Amino acid sequence: MSWSKHTIGLLVLMSLLGCEKQPQQQTEQPMLEIHGRTMGTFYSVKVVGDFPGGQQALQSQVDSLLKHYNDEISTYDPNSMLSKFNQQQTTAAFPISQDMADLAICAVRTGQRTHGLLDATVGPLVNLWGFGPDRRPIKTPTDAQIAAARKRVGINRLHVEVSADHATLRKDIPDIYVDFSTFGEGFAADKIADFLESRGAHNYLIDIAGASRSRGFNAKNEKWKLAIQKPTDEIDAVQAIIVPDGRGVSTSGSYRNYFELDGKRYSHIIDPDTGRPITHRLVSATVITPTALEADALDTALMVMGPEKAMAFAKQQHLAVYLVIKTDNGFKAQYSESFEPYLVKPGS
Repeated sequence: MSWSKHTIGLLVLMSLLGCEKQPQQQTEQPMLEIHGRTMGTFYSVKVVGDFPGGQQALQSQVDSLLKHYNDEISTYDPNSMLSKFNQQQTTAAFPISQDMADLAICAVRTGQRTHGLLDATVGPLVNLWGFGPDRRPIKTPTDAQIAAARKRVGINRLHVEVSADHATLRKDIPDIYVDFSTFGEGFAADKIADFLESRGAHNYLIDIAGASRSRGFNAKNEKWKLAIQKPTDEIDAVQAIIVPDGRGVSTSGSYRNYFELDGKRYSHIIDPDTGRPITHRLVSATVITPTALEADALDTALMVMGPEKAMAFAKQQHLAVYLVIKTDNGFKAQYSESFEPYLVKPGS
């Protein structure tokens, strides 16, 4: 079941385009390509060269891995590990897997880094506004409902402990509700990358609904390229082209995942400080970091910040960030100095 935060197509794979062609190899290399559904969205994996067992083994093993991770941290599956933690109405330590501990550590650290604007405990507000497992509201939540939900939110109320042989998650109040969907696709992309590396695959491109990891070269022996999509309904409309060069990339946007109620559009991205959907003009944020998990966490926080604060944060943190902002005359792009090396200039 779904726990995706991304809308499909924010990052468009462009494996047939490339740059920095290597002169020692002129012939096209064999490539395996698989697709599937996971976390309520779509994924694709491209592997250049051989893979043990071929395409069938690649499909089967990747699907199995993704099912395993979904079974652990889905908020839509009442039997997932995370759902059972949320259902536990005590403050006792709850045993979790190392994978879930890694996500919890990332959640706590990113929450602290962004001063609470990325909050994995924001689930009560997400559900209240109709973007979680609960059904969408038939009317806008009241101030009292929002205030009540906010009392159950706060990343400082979540604690993870890890030792050599076990890990636990604990909450300060019994009805804290944790949702790792903000990190889901990036986490899974990194895990698939680790898996491919363990099988001897070193030229690959992984995309899970806007979160990606890549390494090496495509079938034409060119570095992988990705396209940042324009914030329109045209699937192939390209805003910019980037060469991640082995790093993680993630894009979050507010222009597709929304609902309309009483004549007003509500974004799926909730500001923990107000308890309400964002209303500013930042419509997408792309982040490039060493891992897809880190990028996947930060892009949502940037969307909460809005354009001015997001760019200031990117500069202060030396982050590679690309923002698309709605204006009265269309859209404009801004990017940090750290992002510029990854951009493909027109004509190059």
